[in-house]
Amino acid sequence: MKVGGTKDPQVEQIAALVPDLVLMNGEENRREDYQALKGQGLTCHSTMPRTIQETAEMVRSIGAVLACVERAEEIAIEIERRAEAAQAAASEREPVSFAYLIWRDPLMSVNQDTFASDLLSNAGGVNVFAGKDERYPEVRMEELRAASPDKLFLCTEPFPFKSKDAVDLSVELDLPLEQIYIADGEYLSWHGSRTPAGIDYAASLLS
Repeated sequence: MKVGGTKDPQVEQIAALVPDLVLMNGEENRREDYQALKGQGLTCHSTMPRTIQETAEMVRSIGAVLACVERAEEIAIEIERRAEAAQAAASEREPVSFAYLIWRDPLMSVNQDTFASDLLSNAGGVNVFAGKDERYPEVRMEELRAASPDKLFLCTEPFPFKSKDAVDLSVELDLPLEQIYIADGEYLSWHGSRTPAGIDYAASLLS
């Protein structure tokens, strides 16, 4: 049964299924939908991790509400272990400045208050747009050119960047193509059980 998407859930249909628990995300789901589901008497658990450590705690919290504490703790510990290993490896290299684009037209990036930025920063990256006020700021082409990142990451989601976009931006920015990378958004944007692999993936992009 289809019960809508992350931005337009069919509250009545969800309530009719009488779920024991509704898992939600503070970034993907709207507050009014959370309140509506709670108003239907449903138990909701909402999370919104912005860092690796917050992701480990998110996993623990979900494990608690699903009565899977031991398995959740295993995943959380693995997240923390790999994060420490990536940090240790990064401490032996020079920092690498980066820009991480999530949208093409207009160009949009991420600031320091995002999971993707924290993942890459943990691996020795320095986000050239870390100080932007908005979490997902629009950036001008000339602004990106002036920032002159060592590496430019083009995320595969929400905008599906392709190799052609890398070629186009290389020309527009006068940036060598070998400094532009198509980055897997599932590893760098989706937090949870795939985060251990995401930590390693971020490290591989920056090493």
